[in-house]
Amino acid sequence: MGTQSAAHIVWDWNGTLFHDNDAIIGATNAAFVELGLEPITLERYRALYCVPVPKFYERLLGRLPTDAEWLVMDEAFHRAYAEHRVRCRLTDGAAELLAGWRSAGRSQSLLSMYGHEDLVPLVRGFGIEPHFLRVDGRTGPSGGSKAEHMVRHLNALAAVDPARTVVIGDAVDDAVAALHVGARAVLYTGGSHSRASLEGAGVPVVDTLAEAVATAKDMAAGA
Repeated sequence: MGTQSAAHIVWDWNGTLFHDNDAIIGATNAAFVELGLEPITLERYRALYCVPVPKFYERLLGRLPTDAEWLVMDEAFHRAYAEHRVRCRLTDGAAELLAGWRSAGRSQSLLSMYGHEDLVPLVRGFGIEPHFLRVDGRTGPSGGSKAEHMVRHLNALAAVDPARTVVIGDAVDDAVAALHVGARAVLYTGGSHSRASLEGAGVPVVDTLAEAVATAKDMAAGA
């Protein structure tokens, strides 16, 4: 199969297309209760959050959680997240941007560290699944890095050229994953990371998804 020459976007889900900051904070605080930690604000979360997630907990505990603590916190997080996410919606303008990119004849896909079995029906429920060539969520244990998932994702999209691919996400890990496969990245400030932490990744940082798409188009055109 030939490689596509047109720009391709790999979208992140949580904090990017899906505006779930409230659910993330609610679930994080539910996990913190399990270890007797004080609740965290969105501002503090965005300043400290990192992946792999156990390192984030280390910043708050002063040590890595034990395997037993991690399992308890992870279970509490996902249980609470499932309860909170029902009140969350797509980021403003996301559906229109997806439709516009597709109608222009360009391709896009979705890669998330959210569990695949939960991700697919959620995406389908918002009516946006047809815009993507592929939707991939995490199929292994939680808490890992996105880079290896990105390798498998692009390998499955055999016609997509990594050099003309731009990853749009809200976390430094999205930029790391893009670099790992030879793609580029644009980071969006509306999700899990502060602007200051995103700017340390050395890639364009934008405040809206519309800016992200426009930047991705320019970056891919110059590849």
